[in-house]
Amino acid sequence: MDEKRKILILCTGNSARSQMAEGLLNHIGGGEYEVFSAGTNPGSVRHEAVKVMEEIGIDISFHRSKSVDEFSGVGIDFVITVCDNAKQNCPYFPPKTKLIHHSFDDPAKVEGNEETRMAAFRQVRDEINQFFTKDFVKIIN
Repeated sequence: MDEKRKILILCTGNSARSQMAEGLLNHIGGGEYEVFSAGTNPGSVRHEAVKVMEEIGIDISFHRSKSVDEFSGVGIDFVITVCDNAKQNCPYFPPKTKLIHHSFDDPAKVEGNEETRMAAFRQVRDEINQFFTKDFVKIIN
């Protein structure tokens, strides 16, 4: 039996974009991949990210923000950077690791009332979902 491909989704804070991406890819992949997320400067998972994922039936309430350093010994096949800062500060990975970059706006930077912030998180969630369902499969196969 072939080993699952390991995918690390990397962002700066590992609080929103990479967390949503991890949940989405686990859901879309149906167990085909081993998916992780991490940050170059991890913070904590945003409650807005948990809520918007819950709206589409994906539970990330148990996720925690992790440092990219936690994955230094893991044989990662793909690193997906979801923000420009993470791409610029991505640590060294072995040559066999394929690096993929697709930057998404940071919904955590949106100011305003709860409705405005939630709309920003939904938009980024949907953009990440579209990337995985339309482009990602072509890239890794």
